[in-house]
Amino acid sequence: MSKLSNTIMLLRLLQNGKKYSIKELANELEVSPRMIRTYKNELECAGIYIESIRGPYGGYYLNQNIKLPENINKSKIIPVNKEYYNSLSKAINNRNKCYIEYYSKEHDSITKRVIRPYELIVLDNEWGVAAFCENKQEIRHFYLNRISKLEILDGIY
Repeated sequence: MSKLSNTIMLLRLLQNGKKYSIKELANELEVSPRMIRTYKNELECAGIYIESIRGPYGGYYLNQNIKLPENINKSKIIPVNKEYYNSLSKAINNRNKCYIEYYSKEHDSITKRVIRPYELIVLDNEWGVAAFCENKQEIRHFYLNRISKLEILDGIY
């Protein structure tokens, strides 16, 4: 796993309040004890302080509550409209703008927008797209299930 993934996993392990020896953590994350110290330092640079107890019965423990986002298994979330999912994926790879007609809950109406899609993301356990909206001139998130029309435009951005 990557350094970031292992650092987050270290934090998840320590969240239960149990004290872990460096060796236990290294075995759990399948890294060297030296890397555990590196992950600890990275967390402390981010303001998350891990307590350490020295000695033969020592180890690391977390003495604060940290709220981490839950693991989301994207493979278990099936897109409602696979055609739009595939089209947006293609547009992202080719850097194409898209024209969409999108249902706005706030205004209870369909809005017409030109977007520059950047990434397919999970929003509240549903697929969405992060995109620059040319109408609003800012990055917005759009739920795929609220897109009623999608056209990939010619040219790249």
